[in-house]
Amino acid sequence: MIELFQAQDRIEAQMLKDYLQDQGIETVILNDHLSGALGELPANIFPTLWLLEDQDLSKARKLKQQFLNLHAPKAAAWRCPACGEQIDGGYEICWNCSTPGPKDNNKE
Repeated sequence: MIELFQAQDRIEAQMLKDYLQDQGIETVILNDHLSGALGELPANIFPTLWLLEDQDLSKARKLKQQFLNLHAPKAAAWRCPACGEQIDGGYEICWNCSTPGPKDNNKE
């Protein structure tokens, strides 16, 4: 068994697991229930996807990158015109002052 990916949450881990399974690569998710204990446990307790067969590593890495590219944020980051705060792409309003962002920031 070999570690492939540490996900941000259980949903991301399960989505990648399903994606790889559709391509014939068997995986298991470890730590999938521990993220609810963050603050009580070390910060590196996130769902982790492990390959059951080491020989799948090369193919799994390529498929993982394809998966991450498919699910990457499409919108660019922007700077709030009112307060100057840097805002991550995909957000429609400034988190700091509630000023609306660019109208075309969420188009793909």
